[in-house]
Amino acid sequence: MTAAPFDPIQYKAQQKQDWSHVAAGWKKWWQTMEHCAKPASDRLVELAKIELGHHVLDVATGIGEPAVTAARKVGPMGRVTATDQAPLMLAIAQERAAELGLTNLDFREIDAEALDFPEQSFDAVLSRWGLMFLPDLPEALTRIHRLLKKGGRLAAAVWGPPVKAPFISVAMGTVRQQLQAPPPPPGMLGPFSLADVTLLELALAQAGFSNIRSEPLTLTFEWSSAEDYTRFQQDIAAPIIAMLAKESAQRRAAIWQAVTDAAGQYAGSDGKVRMAGEAICVVATR
Repeated sequence: MTAAPFDPIQYKAQQKQDWSHVAAGWKKWWQTMEHCAKPASDRLVELAKIELGHHVLDVATGIGEPAVTAARKVGPMGRVTATDQAPLMLAIAQERAAELGLTNLDFREIDAEALDFPEQSFDAVLSRWGLMFLPDLPEALTRIHRLLKKGGRLAAAVWGPPVKAPFISVAMGTVRQQLQAPPPPPGMLGPFSLADVTLLELALAQAGFSNIRSEPLTLTFEWSSAEDYTRFQQDIAAPIIAMLAKESAQRRAAIWQAVTDAAGQYAGSDGKVRMAGEAICVVATR
């Protein structure tokens, strides 16, 4: 039996549903996540050379990063527009911005492949861990290129290979093993689909960008226990939750216990679980 052809419209609708489904989990865990992920947001803002007064676009902002970091950098005379296709994620981003007293942030629900702002609207464009999920990456990058002012920069982060990002791969790999699911085929969209950063660099060049370079950034994620790691994944890992959707409650419980057991191998003498997550930061100039 041959696999059904890939339908980007159906895929995007499912992504919108999946990420909206875990929005409350991201709200619950955002302090844990951002405490560990903050260096990535800071580095993207640095690579994009964002300054006071700049207008910045954040593509696939999720619950608001690196939009919030950029908003603090551009100051009251600058402006940040944060976009995402999942409305419930955007709602949390708006709530966070309000709690932080940031008034220079706008939020818009829009597909990253359908950005329709006027040409040369932005001094910089950011995207943290969103490009890996786009079915038509060349189209998205071409649109981003047009939106940048001449000399403006795109700074994006994607995940490195699974072996360097156990933060994600421990849970995902364990679930695949428990389900006896084959490894994802080459080109399959997901957290690691741009781990070979040459694919992204080539797409950037084809979209018209220049001065393209990339650098690794190793982050350390921490949880109070292996059980805490599993609760985190249960709440925020949209791809895993989708994989388990058709399993019985009993089977899901057994699989999540296997995830806890695997995470326990990363526990220190204090019981805390610490795992690396290699981000690859890429910067390019219009």
